[in-house]
Amino acid sequence: MANLKLGVIVGLRPNMEEEFKKLKDLGFPTAQVSCWTMEYFNDEMALHLKKTAQDYGVEITTMWTGLPGTPIWNFVQGPLTIGLVPLETREVRAKALKKGSDFAKKVEVESVTTHVGFIPENPNDPHYITLIPTLKDVISYIGKNEQSFWFETGQETPVTLLRTIQDIGLDNVGVNFDAGNLILYGKANPVDALDVIGKYVRGVHAKDGEYPRDGYSLGQEKPLGDGKVNYKALIPKLVSLGYRGAITIEREISGPQQIQDILRAKKIIEEILKNC
Repeated sequence: MANLKLGVIVGLRPNMEEEFKKLKDLGFPTAQVSCWTMEYFNDEMALHLKKTAQDYGVEITTMWTGLPGTPIWNFVQGPLTIGLVPLETREVRAKALKKGSDFAKKVEVESVTTHVGFIPENPNDPHYITLIPTLKDVISYIGKNEQSFWFETGQETPVTLLRTIQDIGLDNVGVNFDAGNLILYGKANPVDALDVIGKYVRGVHAKDGEYPRDGYSLGQEKPLGDGKVNYKALIPKLVSLGYRGAITIEREISGPQQIQDILRAKKIIEEILKNC
């Protein structure tokens, strides 16, 4: 049986006791902490987050750093509003990632994760050519904080992500492998994508969904087990590639149904792990 820890992604908020108590009660030893409010990246919040995680025995596996501005999650406005790719917001967002890294260091979290955006498939595209130096600068900064940077999969093809990692040429780069995103964005079959970027996987989002039905909108997210991700093949393949990190369940709804879906996903994954 593969001894992979399970977790859930939670949002950073002033009262983290509630979030971590919920995790503990549900039986999760790890969490990815997500923050889209830059004002929370301060000393007081860092102390609160670190202490609360210690008090509840929750390991924070990465600081998922949202970026300033309003992302639009579709195929039309998404390339203009998500990540570091858009030129208009690139500088301020690069600074925000560095701020997120400084915050994570205070909390003693060893990685920073975000969506870089719709990275162009054409390596001759000016957006791609100018993106690489920005990423080198940000990831070098993160490295000086003794951390690694994880690309959240989704908007780019696995081959494009592989090329980007190679062109950056730094050794503190990894992938937060969101299997559901690869389906929702129509970029790859997640099981096959591991053939391309599997060796770089440092974190995993357990999410599910369907492929897009049109050329404008993402596919629909589904409870794990109801979508197109073949977790019975994906998880053993991750283990065979040497992955020993956390599997972080993500369900992008709220309320009681979210908890039910998370617990159902936990049960499915635990059964698969028994046979790995």
